Amino acid sequence: MNMGMLWYDSNPQTDLPSKLSRAVSYYVEKYGKKPNLCFIHPSMLTDEKTRQLLPSLGVELKPNRLVLPHHFWIGVRDAVLNPPREDGQ
Repeated sequence: MNMGMLWYDSNPQTDLPSKLSRAVSYYVEKYGKKPNLCFIHPSMLTDEKTRQLLPSLGVELKPNRLVLPHHFWIGVRDAVLNPPREDGQ
């Protein structure tokens, strides 16, 4: 993904799936297509139950230390430049 939308949500009352769902909805409204890739800080993926709920949103989550906590870098995977690896990573 070369370009994406940066979304910020630090509300402690909102869980990660809800935050990501809001970001996805806004992305679709703004750009007219559904994102399929999101980079977030690894500290946001500490709960195993949360990790299991996230695939149902249809967005692949990738931990990345370069993304600040409470930020979501969300967009569409570039199939030519970043094809999915055979092992799903």
